[in-house]
Amino acid sequence: MADAETTSGARRDSPVDPFRAIVFPNRVREWRQRAGFARLLPFSGRIADIPYIRLSKIERGEVVPRAHELRRIAGVLGIRPEDLLLDLEAPHFSIERWATPFNDRRAPDHSEEAFAQELAAAIRLRRQGDRSLTIAAIERRFGIAPVTLSRIENAQRPFARWNPTTQEAIFALLEVRDEPALRAALSLLANDGALAPMIAAMQNPTARRERMRERLVALRAELTGPHGSVPEPGTLGGAGLRRLAVFGAAVGEGRVARTPTAITIADSSGAGARAFALRVCRATLGGGLPGNAIVIVDPDRYPVAGGLAVVRERDAEADGPKISEATSVESYRIVAVTVDRDGRLCGYSTTPAIEIPLDTRPAEDLGAIVAAYFV
Repeated sequence: MADAETTSGARRDSPVDPFRAIVFPNRVREWRQRAGFARLLPFSGRIADIPYIRLSKIERGEVVPRAHELRRIAGVLGIRPEDLLLDLEAPHFSIERWATPFNDRRAPDHSEEAFAQELAAAIRLRRQGDRSLTIAAIERRFGIAPVTLSRIENAQRPFARWNPTTQEAIFALLEVRDEPALRAALSLLANDGALAPMIAAMQNPTARRERMRERLVALRAELTGPHGSVPEPGTLGGAGLRRLAVFGAAVGEGRVARTPTAITIADSSGAGARAFALRVCRATLGGGLPGNAIVIVDPDRYPVAGGLAVVRERDAEADGPKISEATSVESYRIVAVTVDRDGRLCGYSTTPAIEIPLDTRPAEDLGAIVAAYFV
C-alpha cells in the first residue's frame, strides 16, 4: 500500500474541478419547491414515466434532459417548459451558487477527487493510443456500458463509489492487477506529466460553459419551435393522430434502407412535418431496441447525447446519399448518441461495432429519433 499512500500525498495539491459532473444546470429544483414539493421523492410520484433516479440527475444537472421530459415536468408544475431553462449568460448566474444546494455536508476527499480525474485522464490516454478501443469495443470486451464509460472519463465520481464489477473492468482496461497497482501506475503517469493535457482539458470551465450553452440553445429551439407543443405519448392506433408511412428493409452492415412498406403507424410523438417512421430490422443497439421495433425520425431535430439518432450513409467520394444496389434507395444507420473522450458528439452501434463522429456530419444527414414503438 506504500504506492497508494505516495500517490495520495502527491495529489494533495492537484487542482480539482468541483463542478465537473454538472452538464446542464436548470430551474427544476427551484420550481419544484415553489410548487410546494419540499422533497423530490413525492414530486417524482407525479411523473411515473420519468424514473426517480433519472429525475434526480436532471434536477442536479448531471444529465441533459430530453424535451419531452421537460414538458412532463413543466406540466405537473403548471408552467411552460421554457421556464425550467436557465439564462447562462445572465450577469448574476454563477455555477458555484447554483450548485450549492446540491452539495452534501461532507467535505470532499481532495486526494480521491484528484485520483478520479487522473483515472479519467489515463483512460482517455489509453483510448487515444489505441483507436480500436471504441465505445462499442469497450462495452463488448470489458463490459463497461457507454453511460458508465462517459462518467468514468469525466471523473463524475470517486473510484471507491464504482461497484466491484466496474472496478475490475477498469483494471482490465488499464492492464493492472488491482487497486494498488492502478494507483501506482497512475502515479507514474502523473509524475511524468503524461496526464496533464487530459486533466487540463477536463478542467476547462470555458469549454464546459460553451457545451452547456450549445445544449441550452438546442433544447430551447426544440421547445419553442413550430413543433414545440407535443401531446402526451399515445398508442399505435390512437384516434385523431396523423399516420406515417413506415419504411425499412435490412441492407448490409447494419444499415436500413428507406424502402416503402405496406405499414402505417399513428404518430403521437409530435414530430415535425418531415418526420417518417423507420423499421429497425436488426437489433444493432442490442436487446433494448429489437429488430421488430419502429422508430419515428425527425430530420428537423438535431440529436442530443443520451438519445437515439439516424445517420444517412454517404459514399466516401460522393456528396449524394449512399444508394443500395439492391434497393436503389437511401440507407440509414441507427445509433445511440453520446459524448466521446474529447467532448464531441458521436453515435455508436454494437452490432456491428461502429463509432461515428456526429459533429462533423452535415446536419441534413442526421435526424433525432423521437419515439420508438415495439410491435
